[in-house]
Amino acid sequence: MPEVEPTSVKIDPAAGEGPDAALRHDDPDGTVTLSKTKRLGPIGWLAIIWLGLVALMAFVPQLFPVPGLTERFPDALRDRDFGPTAGHPLGFDTSGRDLLSKLVYGTRASMIVSVLAVTFGLIVGGTFGLIAGYFRGKIDTVITNAFNVGLAIPQLVLAITLAAVFASDANAGYGQRVLVVTFAIGFASIPILGRITRANTLTWANREFVMAAKTVGARTPRIIIREVLPNVAPAMFSIALLGIAIAIVVEGGLALIGVGIPADITSPSWGNLIATGRSQMLLGEAAQVMTASLMVFFTVLSLNYLGDVVRARFDVRDSAL
Repeated sequence: MPEVEPTSVKIDPAAGEGPDAALRHDDPDGTVTLSKTKRLGPIGWLAIIWLGLVALMAFVPQLFPVPGLTERFPDALRDRDFGPTAGHPLGFDTSGRDLLSKLVYGTRASMIVSVLAVTFGLIVGGTFGLIAGYFRGKIDTVITNAFNVGLAIPQLVLAITLAAVFASDANAGYGQRVLVVTFAIGFASIPILGRITRANTLTWANREFVMAAKTVGARTPRIIIREVLPNVAPAMFSIALLGIAIAIVVEGGLALIGVGIPADITSPSWGNLIATGRSQMLLGEAAQVMTASLMVFFTVLSLNYLGDVVRARFDVRDSAL
C-alpha cells in the first residue's frame, strides 16, 4: 500500500457526511485531516524499475550483455539441447539463436508501436474530447456519437480490419507493416481516449477559474490550453498508460493471426516471438513463448499499476475542496 501523510486543512464542519467521510478526521478545533498519497510504495517502485529496464532494452539494447540477433550457436543445434547454459540463461530457439537476445531486441518494436499508437490516439482523441467537453451542444453530440460508434467496434477487430486491408499485400515491406499496425492500433484507441478526455473536460469547463478567464476576455484556445488542459492531463496520462498496456496485447494478437509486425530476424517483437514460437512448443520447447509472454505480462501489469497510481494521486474530489 502506498504510504500516506496526513495533511490538515480548514473546512466547514457543517458540510456533513460526504463521499470522503471515511478519509476525514475532525479535530476539536474544526480542522479536518485529509489523507493524501505521498509515496508510491515498493510495488510502485518495482513497476518503475521494470519499465526503466524495458525502456533501456527498447532504446539502448547494446547495454545488455547478450549476443547479436543473427549469431547462431552450432553446439545447441548439434546436441539438440536448447535449454539454459552458461552465458545463455534462457537457452536457444530451434535455430540456435539466443532467446534472451531476441527478447531484449524485440522490446524496441513492441514499445515503439505501442507508444506511438497511443500517442496518436491521445492527440486525436484528446483534441476532440476537449472540444466536445468544452463547447457542448451540437458539437458535443456529433463528436460523442462518433466516439460511441467507435466504441461499439471491438478494438482488436478494428485493428485487424485496418491491418488486413492496408498491409495484407505480400509485397508490403517491414516499414509499411509497422506503420499500418501502429496506425491501426492508434485509430482503434481514439474513442476511449476521447471519451475519458471529454468526461473530465465537462467537469473542469465550468469551474470558477475558467469562468473568470472568460469574464476577463481570454480567448477560447488560451482557456482550453492554459486552464482546462492542465487539469484534464492527469486523467489523460493515466488512461494513456493503460492504453499502452492494451496496445502491447493487441500487437501480440495481430501477430498471432499473421497481420502484425512481420517476423524479421533483425527486428523482432514480443508478439511475433510468441507467434513464431508456437512451432517450438510442438517440439517440447516452449521457452520462447513463455518468456515473451512473461515480458508482456510484467510490462502490462506495471503500466496498469502506475496508471492507477496516477489516477489516485490526481483524483481531486469536489467535497475536499
